Amino acid sequence: MKELIQTIKYQVESYEISNPRELESFRIQFIGSKGSLKELFGQLKQVPNEEKKEIGQLINELRNLAETKYNDLKEQFENTDAASGSIDFSRSGEEFPVGSHHPISLVRREIIEIFNRIGYTVSEGPEIEDDWHNFSALNFPPEHPARDMQDTFFIEKGDNEMALRTHTSSVQVRVMENTQPPIRTISPGRVYRNEAVSARAHCFFHQVEGLYIDKNVSFADLKQTLEYFAKEMFGEKARIRMRPSYFPFTEPSAEVDVSCSICNAQGCNVCKYTGWLEILGCGMVDPNVLDASGIDSGIYSGFAFGMGVERITQLKYKVNDLRLYSENDIRFLKQFTAVL
Repeated sequence: MKELIQTIKYQVESYEISNPRELESFRIQFIGSKGSLKELFGQLKQVPNEEKKEIGQLINELRNLAETKYNDLKEQFENTDAASGSIDFSRSGEEFPVGSHHPISLVRREIIEIFNRIGYTVSEGPEIEDDWHNFSALNFPPEHPARDMQDTFFIEKGDNEMALRTHTSSVQVRVMENTQPPIRTISPGRVYRNEAVSARAHCFFHQVEGLYIDKNVSFADLKQTLEYFAKEMFGEKARIRMRPSYFPFTEPSAEVDVSCSICNAQGCNVCKYTGWLEILGCGMVDPNVLDASGIDSGIYSGFAFGMGVERITQLKYKVNDLRLYSENDIRFLKQFTAVL
């Protein structure tokens, strides 16, 4: 063992290094994770106990010798390159571009984190849905306009007619069918509508829908939750307003607007010069929906809400055209490189 240590010591001392590449080869051969010193320390356990102390000291001295030589030469080469302005040909010829998350992914994650902080879990489901989960269980009668071909992409699958889900409310039905209250969950995902593509609408987009079911849930609870979300997402100055609306699966129902952050509520083309931008729909869960999912509407009540992630992203990052999200224009995506 002593002879092996002496041999490696001689190799370290006599190793000729004249450039950074040779220095790196020296490091790999002697100091690296698979180098000679690593092997010596691995063999130390085979040395008799009475010799371990002496052999260990010799190996440590050898390691100090190799590391000192490496560090001294490394500093010498760095100083020489800095002084002479020479090029280190071992370095990459050009910088690698730094990627980023898509703005939709960034906002989706932020929405989930906001609701996680107040006890909401995340639920997911299939994008191709049957009639029951996408329509019937949500109180859509057969003649409802949302079943018309102009709104929904239908798929023929054998004898069954399936559809690309038009909302993530279908996930909420699955949760209600398999979970007893209290339920507090959000359902993020992609949805599809047969709509004309424009700066304000698209044939596919992303939603985050929320559901809260328990005893004695009121509309005031819904409003408080949405006010909390708006201030967490858009800042303390954000305001919301609620307008009466209609959805088959909630009663009463409301549309929720938030003060436009693009123009600071002064009026612009995005908010149609009103100072407000619609971000979500909401309401108290219709008792028919609870009963259809096996939840006793005489005991439990709840609220639901659904928001478009693209619209939230539009407000947060001041994007004036929804089509930019899906065009994969590098000039647009590079703007989000610094966003964590």
